[in-house]
Amino acid sequence: MSSMTVTDNVDASQDQGYQPIIICFACNWCSYAAADLAGVSRIQYPPNVRIIRVMCSGMVHPNLVIDALTKGADGVLMCGCHPGDCHYREGNLRAESRAEAIKLMLQDFGLEDERYRLEWVSASEGARFAQVVTDMVADLKRLGPSPYKM
Repeated sequence: MSSMTVTDNVDASQDQGYQPIIICFACNWCSYAAADLAGVSRIQYPPNVRIIRVMCSGMVHPNLVIDALTKGADGVLMCGCHPGDCHYREGNLRAESRAEAIKLMLQDFGLEDERYRLEWVSASEGARFAQVVTDMVADLKRLGPSPYKM
């Protein structure tokens, strides 16, 4: 019987072509439009992201983030309007304050902080959306699969 460490497991998963899955909650007014702009502009980014359109990033309860991470997603990306540009006045500020609670919950579940990311992406920033997804995929590949992966 061999003794395998967590690091060995991560290295082995990367050698076998591990591709992380990211759940992205995208604000309808800005970030979802940015993802759409990236697509129609033919800006390349990894296909690892599953986008869920929400009316506002501030409407996403922290339990949805934790549910996604404990049910097999390797990371969660929350994208909203830039501060001051929210169509619901202060919804994105609510998302920002919830991010602190989410980080604490990640610790309770034994997950790394890098598995959750909050980004401001406006409708005109298709290239930025693509870059954020690309960067998050690279970060998650370094971390390896979620311990909750089934």
